[in-house]
Formats: sequence, C-alpha cells, structure tokens
Amino acid sequence: MEAVNNLEYYKVFYHAARAGSLTVAAGELHITQPAVSQSVKQLETALGVKLFARATRGVRLTTEGERLYGYVAKGYEQIALGEQKLRQMLNLELGEIHIGASDMTLQFYLLPYLEQFHEQYPEVRVVVSNAPTPETLLNLQENKIDFGVVSTPFDNRSGLQANIVREIEDVFVAGRKFMQYKNRMLDLQELERMPLICLEGATSTRSCMDAFLRKNGVLMRPEFELATSDMIVQFALRNLGVGCVVRDFAQEYLEDGRLFELRFNKIIPKRHFCVVTDPKSPLSVAAEHMLRLLPG
Repeated sequence: MEAVNNLEYYKVFYHAARAGSLTVAAGELHITQPAVSQSVKQLETALGVKLFARATRGVRLTTEGERLYGYVAKGYEQIALGEQKLRQMLNLELGEIHIGASDMTLQFYLLPYLEQFHEQYPEVRVVVSNAPTPETLLNLQENKIDFGVVSTPFDNRSGLQANIVREIEDVFVAGRKFMQYKNRMLDLQELERMPLICLEGATSTRSCMDAFLRKNGVLMRPEFELATSDMIVQFALRNLGVGCVVRDFAQEYLEDGRLFELRFNKIIPKRHFCVVTDPKSPLSVAAEHMLRLLPG
C-alpha cells in the first residue's frame, strides 16, 4: 500500500462517505461528479483496496472504507473546526491578548482603552500581567506577553520597539505638617534632611529618581519604602513624610489643597509612558487591533 500524500483525495472521500452519494459530494465540493469518481478511484488505487460499493441510491462504504472513514472523519472535522476557530480569531469573535503593565501605566493610560476594546470585542480575552517596568520588559523578551506599557527610562539593549504615548512628571508632595516648605524654592540637598516616602527599589520610577538625585550630589535615604504609589500618597496625607510620586497619583489632593508640591531650583526631568513591542515576535490579530486603539 502506498502512502497517500494528496489530502484532497481524503477530502473527497470524506464528503462522499458522509453523503453516501458521489453526486451530492460533487455539489458540496463544487466540482463535477466525474472529478469525484476520479479522486475516489485514485485513492483506492493508492491504498490497494475498494472503499465504496454501489447501493440502491448512491454508494455505501465497504468494511475497509468504514474503518478508514472513522479516522478520516475525526481528522477532517478537526481541520474544519480549526478553520472555524481561525475565522473567529480573524473576526475578533475569539482570541486572547496578554499585556504587561505597571499599576501606574494601567491606571493612568491603559485602562480606558481596555474598556473600549472589551466593549467592541467582548469575546476576546484580555490578560494583564501587573508588574514593574523591568519585569514587563523581561516578560516581553520571553514572549510571555504580546506588548507592554511601561515608563521610561529603561534599558533597551534587546532591540525592543518603544513608542512614546504620554508624558509624566515626578514630584515631591507633602501635607500640612511640612508647610514651612510651601511656596519656597528649595535646594535638592534639603531632601536629605526630610523624612522621605518612596517606592521600593525595583521600579523604573525609583531608579530614575535615585539617578537624578545622585547626579546632583544628593543621596536619598527614605523613611518609608512602599510597594505602591497610592500608598505613598496616603502616607503623605497623614503627614508621615514627603512623598515622591508621579503627579497623577497626587493630582486630586494637590487640587483640593490637602497636599502641596515642593519646588526645587533644579528641574526634575520629565519621563514618558511607552508602548513596547518585540519586532521579532509577530502579533495576533487581536493584539494588533488593541494596539491600533492606543493613541501615540
């Protein structure tokens, strides 16, 4: 028995066996009845066995044909199911996106676009890995996520593609206990005498501020090192120290006067949110649509 490399023969065999008619199979496949007969004959010749016998109406499977059909049907139906699922993915009726984002990029940039995408494509599952920038970049390099939304600065030696989407600004904020610093132009060195509240070390926000202050001869020795910027703001509201955060986290309290921003004679460099992708890894249709929603 020869190996049959032409899957088209099995496709014709499947339709003919299921319909019990070469004519009906020809109609389903949009080919002529003689073409169906020829394909069946070539398959039988290659396998060295009769697959069909004539019946009162149409054809019926032989014993050998029945055995073969049991296997062919499973394979063909799985292929058809695969094609159906693929069409659903292309139409965004099915699929999954994996995104990496920090608390900050999620809250102050990504969240409304996730909501918009979910409203448009409710059948697509969106998985967000919540992690600091260094971990998000590592996940992207290891193909654990489709893209990441991170804050600068970051090490981009791996050839990732970064698209700037928003400007952000780091500030030092304080409550009423520290009113002596309000409306004064301060020297950065004065931070060494203040009880500071900062993020833990493994974040781009903390690394960036440490580097800026170190460049200006200031060593930051925080009184509190916390896991989230939201908690830094809460500590500052309770006068436990001077908080170092991205302005967005404290904006509400700066506007209503419960916190104020410290001013310095050196400008703290602005940073950015970036959408980061790996050009070496092709994106799914769903991920491409999600990226098209993001401005910038």
